[in-house]
Order: sequence, then structure tokens, then C-alpha cells
Amino acid sequence: MAPRWETARVRSILHIDMNAFYVSVELLRRPELRGKPVVVGGTGGRGVVAAASYEARRWGVRSAMPSVTARRLCPDVVFLSPDMSHYLEVSERLHGIFCEFTPLVEQISVDEAFLDVTGARRLLGSAGEIAANLRASVRERTGLPCSVGIAANKFIAKMASEFAKPRATPQGIEEGPGVHAVPAGSEREFLAPLPVQLLWGVGPATLDKLAAIGVSTIADLAEIGVDVLCAALGESHGRHLHRLSLGIDDREVETDRIAKSIGHEETFGRDLLDASDIRRQVVRLCDAVARRVRAADVAAGTVMLKVKYANFDTITRSVTPDIPLTTGPSMVAALEPVLTSLDPGPGIRLLGVHAQRLGDPRSVAPMLFGSELLGQGGDDPAETEEQWQPAARAVDSITERFGPGSIVPASTLDDPTAPGENPFGPGAQD
Repeated sequence: MAPRWETARVRSILHIDMNAFYVSVELLRRPELRGKPVVVGGTGGRGVVAAASYEARRWGVRSAMPSVTARRLCPDVVFLSPDMSHYLEVSERLHGIFCEFTPLVEQISVDEAFLDVTGARRLLGSAGEIAANLRASVRERTGLPCSVGIAANKFIAKMASEFAKPRATPQGIEEGPGVHAVPAGSEREFLAPLPVQLLWGVGPATLDKLAAIGVSTIADLAEIGVDVLCAALGESHGRHLHRLSLGIDDREVETDRIAKSIGHEETFGRDLLDASDIRRQVVRLCDAVARRVRAADVAAGTVMLKVKYANFDTITRSVTPDIPLTTGPSMVAALEPVLTSLDPGPGIRLLGVHAQRLGDPRSVAPMLFGSELLGQGGDDPAETEEQWQPAARAVDSITERFGPGSIVPASTLDDPTAPGENPFGPGAQD
């Protein structure tokens, strides 16, 4: 029987969080590592932790930490290189399971999703029963654990899922309840004692500003005047955080949610110092991004190049061509002026290419005039896009039939690494 607070007018939103997803997937393939401190990430000197098992977290290891720091904190940690293609495949299987409980599924990352199960309660039981059955189905069919938060809106549901997870402490690992529900009407009570930095949008700079006006908990934030917040943080940011502190979030679960960007970033084992090497890597990255753009049935209105130098200075440069782009060569053509202006002298440790302002590829109108032969037309992205679209479709067909890596740009034949397969830094052998 559904709780009394689950009325027809109150939504039931689930937030699904796959616990230590990358590590959990790897342990299915390496069961002998269960119970040991395991990290998925770059294994080389410039690597970064992508995910850490709870056994590794006991030692203070966490995601986004430099791999060298993780090894120092936990000398016995086992490092595994990431296999992003496999993680995406598993994520797609999970999405299929979620859709069996409700068609209102919003995938927000490979290991997180929101589900609106309001309409499913009549058929499948209370939100708590649905969450328990979903966790059991995921475990039975994939072998993976997950945690579920339940609330009347997305923000509180995501916060609740944190309380459903296991917790790693120096004394041991505390198994979480798996499901944590925040009944409608109790949002402020749930939020009140929590530190304000748990709110979306509270980074180090905002945290300092809030501390300056005496705000340390969410209760402090809720009780302070909204005018004071707006004066300290700005009108938009102040009102946004005040609403969150009250547990207010009117956003719907977006089933047709389109990613804001698609990108690949690569950290190199040795700094890039030669313009030709830099261009070859950009060709690889553009090719990988373009394939994902086409697979998502979108087009890039803007292409961005990210460069991190050896001294960690980072720059980004964006180009918005006349038409949206879907092919690697047209993205390279769009970025050509940026590449020409780059100074490789300081050494480049990371390159990234991101497709942004994603939209409908069918909005790309064919050009009335253009070069007749593939490869003519210079560096104009629009002409290059039109010329390469048929070839791109053929490449997609070959890749679908023979697998990733079966066809690559000729200029990258001497580099077997698949872009995006090591976004967390190179391995020790690289």
C-alpha cells in the first residue's frame, strides 16, 4: 500500500546512482579483485582516478584525484585502465531496464538517471516498492549494485540517493540501505542540517561568499533573507540557491533530453611539441567526436578546442561555422585557424575537442554551389561538411559491421589508441 503522502497530486521521482560504476563493471570481469582497493583510471604519472572502490575510499582515494596521490595514500591499490566503450554498452542495458518500469526516464550520465514513476504506482505499487524491485532487477540481470533516492522532485531525489549509498570510513565500509525516501512535505527538515556545499551551484568561490555572511548549513541559507543572498551572490544565483534550500525544484523528467555537448579529451604521456603531432591528434579527436555526434543523430553548431599546457595553463577556443557539422574533416577545417595560432613551445599535455550547441542534423541545408571533387574547397567547413557526408555514412556502416577501429583517418594510422578510451590519463606504458 502506498504511503499517505503519495497522493495523485504528488510526484514520485527516483534518482538511480550506480555505485562506483566503472569499478563495479570491472569487478564483474575480475571477481578475484573483490574486497581489494581498486581504482579505474590513468595508470601513468599523469593519470587521474575515474572511480574508486569503497575499499580504496577507506584510504582517502576519490575520483578526480591524481593517480600518484592515490598510490601514495594506498600503496596496495590495484589500477585498471578504463574501457569506456564497455561502460557505455552496460549503461545502455541499464537504460533498457529502467524503461521497463516507466517510460519517463532521463539519463543524465552513464551511471545516473531520473525516473518519474508517478503514473506507475497504480500498477507497480508504491515508489518504495518500485525502487526495491528495480534494484533487484538490476542486480539479477547485470550483477551491479545501485542506490535509489525517492522524493517529490529531482533535486531532493538526487540528494536522497546519497543517503542510500554505502559509506567508506577508516574503520570499515558501512552498507547503505539501498533506498532512501524523503516524504513530500519534509524536504526542509531533511535539508536543514546538511552543509551548504552539497547544494548544486555552491563551489569554492560561492562557499567563501556564503561563509562571509554567516551561512554554513542549508538551514542557514533557508532562513537568511533572499535579498541578502542576491546582494552577496547576484540576483539569479541568489534566488536559485534560496529555492533549493527550501527544497523547491519544478523541473520535469526530460525523456528526450539532448546532451549539451559531446567531446573527447586526451592526456598524453609526453608533451606535444610539434605542430604536425598536434594536428594529427586533433584529427583523431574530431573523428571520434563526429562519430558520436552522428550516432546521437545531432549536429554541432559550435566546435571547441581545449588545450592544457605543460604548466597547466588551459585555454579554450570555440568556432561557430555557417552550418552545423557532423563529420570529422569539417570539424578539423573549422578548427584550422585555431590550430594555426597555437604555440606548441610550452608543450601541450592535453587536447580536447567538444561539439556544442547540438541540434537537428536535418536542419543542415545542402549547399547550392560547391566543389565537385572530394577534397577541393580548401578549409571551408561548410563545403567540407557537404563533401564528406556521404563518406561519413559509409564509414559508419563499416564501423557498425566490423567494429570500432576498423576504419580510421589515414593520418592517424600510426597511432592505435582510440580517442576517448583514456580520458583519465595515459597508462604507465604510454
